[in-house]
Amino acid sequence: MKNLRELQKEYADLVIENGLNLQKGQRLVITCPVEGAYFARLCAKSAYEAGCKDVLMRWTDDTLTKYHYLYAADEVFDEVNDWDTQMLNTVSEEGAAWLAIASENPENLKDCDPERLRRAQVAGGKARELFRKREQNNEFPWCVCSIPTAAWAKAVFPDLETGDAMERLWEEILRSCRVELGKTEENWKQHIREIQRHVEVLNAYNFKSLRYMNSIGTDVTVELPEGHFWSGGSEKAKSGIFFSPNIPTEEVFTLPRKNGVNGVLVASKPLCHNGVIIDGFWFRVSEGKIVEVHAERGEDVLKNAISVDEGASYFGECALVPYDSPISRSGVLFLNTLFDENASCHFAFGAAYPCIYGAEKMSEEELTEKGMNNSITHVDFMIGTSDLNIVGTTYNGKEIAVFENGNFAF
Repeated sequence: MKNLRELQKEYADLVIENGLNLQKGQRLVITCPVEGAYFARLCAKSAYEAGCKDVLMRWTDDTLTKYHYLYAADEVFDEVNDWDTQMLNTVSEEGAAWLAIASENPENLKDCDPERLRRAQVAGGKARELFRKREQNNEFPWCVCSIPTAAWAKAVFPDLETGDAMERLWEEILRSCRVELGKTEENWKQHIREIQRHVEVLNAYNFKSLRYMNSIGTDVTVELPEGHFWSGGSEKAKSGIFFSPNIPTEEVFTLPRKNGVNGVLVASKPLCHNGVIIDGFWFRVSEGKIVEVHAERGEDVLKNAISVDEGASYFGECALVPYDSPISRSGVLFLNTLFDENASCHFAFGAAYPCIYGAEKMSEEELTEKGMNNSITHVDFMIGTSDLNIVGTTYNGKEIAVFENGNFAF
């Protein structure tokens, strides 16, 4: 691929300067697969050039992760090392920036015991509760991006040789993130302004509810909490700086009222969760709770995912993404939620981000009363199609077309 090194450098700069908006004197934590060390170095160099105090690395490896779930002593799946929790809490308390380079093999854990995966998630969720809440409340800037790995690239492009698959996946990632030599930052800022325009329109309507319908079977009504707001593109950290949590991003999102979701949600794309591909699935929902679930593939993993705690069987996010977004138009199934969720309208079961005016001054009890769901998990799944229609109802009973044939009706 022509100019790949220069494009990778621009991508790393985009992540540090616009994704995290890293400030002088701030520390940075990077989580990255060992296979992507070259890109982590680019990010670290960009961070130091921006005045970063220090870069702390947390390396991951698909093979070692698989060995852990296959062979580790059974009791470790109910435990989390105290030093890991202490590190997360200490560094997040100081407001360090966090970068996650998410590039897992989509089927890395398909041969592992789903119950071990569930138990580890429960233990980890409880141990990292404080860190998770700080992240949800944007008490520090954080960003998720991705780079190709050999296993992931081959899963996306199985008919290509590994080298060609890697190159093709790089092309798709850079295009999705609007990386263009000499124009990357300009492209990104213009894109964020476009997302903000949709946010402003949705907030002005102040919908009481939304109804989703399409031909594959989704027919669901979603009540929204009083005082909710829509967000997207960028977030404001506690320090006052703006950052983009996801690169790429196409979504605008809010939270549903916990007990206010009723109907059927049918997935339009596979979901990769805990190293397993889940496909052909749907949920029946009553008063916010998932009461029935079926999947053609990975059903046991999905059922475990919605049972890690009480809140996992309720919803924490509804997000709008035009069907004609660039990632969707690419026609590529990335098997990576960061990309696939930005190609499709989606929901998430589990924890909600506090998209309620004044949430920063509310207690957990007050947010619960407002209808915000709480959980140790947050799993996005895609429901958008080319014929998805969404109708919003305002508090005075007026119906407004929000989506028509998969795209914004505005």
